[in-house]
Amino acid sequence: MSVKDKIDKLKIPQHVAIIMDGNGRWAKSHGKIRLSGHQEGAKSVKKALEVCGELGIKYLTVYAFSTENWNRPKTEISGLMNLLVSSIDKELDEINKLEIKIKIIGEIDKLPGNVRKKLQFAIEKTKNNSKLTFIVALSYSGRWDILNAVKKIAQKVKDNKMNVSDIDYNYFESQLATTGIPDPELLIRTSGEERISNFLLYQLAYAELFFTDVLWPDFSKEVFYQAIIDYQNRERRFGKTSEQITN
Repeated sequence: MSVKDKIDKLKIPQHVAIIMDGNGRWAKSHGKIRLSGHQEGAKSVKKALEVCGELGIKYLTVYAFSTENWNRPKTEISGLMNLLVSSIDKELDEINKLEIKIKIIGEIDKLPGNVRKKLQFAIEKTKNNSKLTFIVALSYSGRWDILNAVKKIAQKVKDNKMNVSDIDYNYFESQLATTGIPDPELLIRTSGEERISNFLLYQLAYAELFFTDVLWPDFSKEVFYQAIIDYQNRERRFGKTSEQITN
């Protein structure tokens, strides 16, 4: 029996988030420049999308570029931005054919103009697709997301457009970058690091966490399948007891 055959098709998570870590270490271990690691990592994104299509996962969010990543060398940032544009040019027709909708979250205004233009083109072209929503976090951080939501709500209160008593969980969530998207049930992080690194801090409150030593460029469908199986073997209680869940 293959790893994939062990998956319970009735317990597939609706939303999976991935911290794609290890591109630089992969490049170094292969005696290559860091950008080659990012280029190889782009192939792993394609594998992840294919798995989502196979299993019926409806949402996939990847941490592509954090707000902290702006502190990296300018040459690496420039290479990443160029890779993003070239990846869209290369893969967009196939993504559209697979009925994948693209959504971008983060401080988009900080991205170079040509990148914003290309992203907007991809969003517009795929907006009517419904098989899978592919959310790419660019210039994103969980703290920024929460702070941005607080600022929007505070402004509405200041402008007398709402009362403080009107603020509840549902309204707060509607002001986050992921509004309209269910919270991830599963977070996968590659490369052996075991932290969430300022990613979807509010949304990951009840996510199951799966850490693997595999570097992102080496990420395979089998590793994704194993993460799903590990998720299915967890007991998701949401504060209740095991007996309550069983009953």
